[in-house]
Amino acid sequence: MVAKEPDQPDSNGAAEEETSDTSAEQHPDAGRAGAAEAELMPARPTPAGQFIGFGAMLKRWRKAAGVTQPRAARALGISERKLRGIESGATPRFTQEQCDALVELLQLDSEDRHALLLHNVGTYLRSAEGQPEVGPALRLLIDQQMPSPTYLSDRNWNILAYNTAMAETWPWVMEPKANLIRWALTTAEGRATYHDWHKHATVFVRMLRFAETTHGDDPNLQELIEDVKKNPEVLRIWESDTDFVEHRDGHVFLATVPTLDYRTIEIVSHVAYPAIMPDCRFVVMTWVEAGAEVEPDAQRDALGGVRDAWADETHNGAHERDRALGRIAEADRLRAEDLRTARLLVSSAAQAAAQAGEDAIPLPALSRLMGPDAQLTLSPSKRSVFWAVEESAGQWGVTEVAPTTVIARVPRKELTGERLVEMKQLVRLALPAEPEAAAARIEQLLSERDVEQRILRDILAELPLPGSDPPNSHDEAA
Repeated sequence: MVAKEPDQPDSNGAAEEETSDTSAEQHPDAGRAGAAEAELMPARPTPAGQFIGFGAMLKRWRKAAGVTQPRAARALGISERKLRGIESGATPRFTQEQCDALVELLQLDSEDRHALLLHNVGTYLRSAEGQPEVGPALRLLIDQQMPSPTYLSDRNWNILAYNTAMAETWPWVMEPKANLIRWALTTAEGRATYHDWHKHATVFVRMLRFAETTHGDDPNLQELIEDVKKNPEVLRIWESDTDFVEHRDGHVFLATVPTLDYRTIEIVSHVAYPAIMPDCRFVVMTWVEAGAEVEPDAQRDALGGVRDAWADETHNGAHERDRALGRIAEADRLRAEDLRTARLLVSSAAQAAAQAGEDAIPLPALSRLMGPDAQLTLSPSKRSVFWAVEESAGQWGVTEVAPTTVIARVPRKELTGERLVEMKQLVRLALPAEPEAAAARIEQLLSERDVEQRILRDILAELPLPGSDPPNSHDEAA
């Protein structure tokens, strides 16, 4: 552990707490008075993230090492405000370099280092040419499925991303080139996991056969098929079964999990296709504790359906293949146009501003209202605003939004001086470009505001406020 150095106090008041404790020891009466006052004062609510999750773990490590928030923030290359948010429950996304800096600063042991990497780097795809890039928003969604094991796979079941629960329950996802079907059909662990493995193997073979009808010329898919067919039992299924299955959404099945002390759990598989990566599978697994409660021979599953009914389910119709082909075509189009996400990552504030074009107009005063790490740039040619946020040192997230999005976020009481000038530029851009059309729109808006104000004044006059006379029936009749 690192010895505490004289540094600035924590922004969350940790240093003040230490000072108060010392004062109490020097002045016992003051300490008793403070304790009595604390009993009378209601406890302030504490964000749940301070008790659970990565934020609580980071705060515990930092305090154990005697490191203050300012010092930790400097090591990470982020603001103190951002670090406070993370320790209060915000979901972080530290890079490998930032994790290494924390390990050195906090002197984490191997177990804590593993936990740090698992919560951060763990959900990143190991970089590989030709594989889809997982955007930060989708990684956040994967993380937020905790405690349900969740993963994202590409169209050939290669694991692209996963959350902590998935990695802790099925560590194989962290292995290089992890692939769901290869694991299920060719490894001893995969075979031992699934009850009635032959039923599951048949479904996986049908999924491979379905994939052949949509992208059979994919060399990665063909390599996977050849690999699993080396298992004689899989080969027999391949040669004897001709049905197709597209996905395992809604399947309920029993599994024995080694990392859960070989307990049997009943899993419900949920499969979705992200709009921004439509040929990839977003899979969430919820489960019912099995143990003594689940009877493997029971005729009904946890959802009340017939046990293993999915074994007879097929997707042999042409419409299923057409739907899948449409998703693949859309995914290819998005990647060709580099539209994996509406949110762009750049390495500097200047690069973020450059997205607005040559006629870009910076909005520094309104940017400060949006937060210390925000930068707004107006783009007259695109009639939009580029909203950038510094997420960490050397990483800016940029999103193109309509002017009205920013207008709605600006507090009206703050509109003075330079802010008012920038707000007028925003509002003008939100109006039609042609002067006559803009004038007509302004007249329409003013008329609507007049009506709204009249209604509000009428309601205000009718409110039974203290000290006002209630309206009498004679006046109402008159």
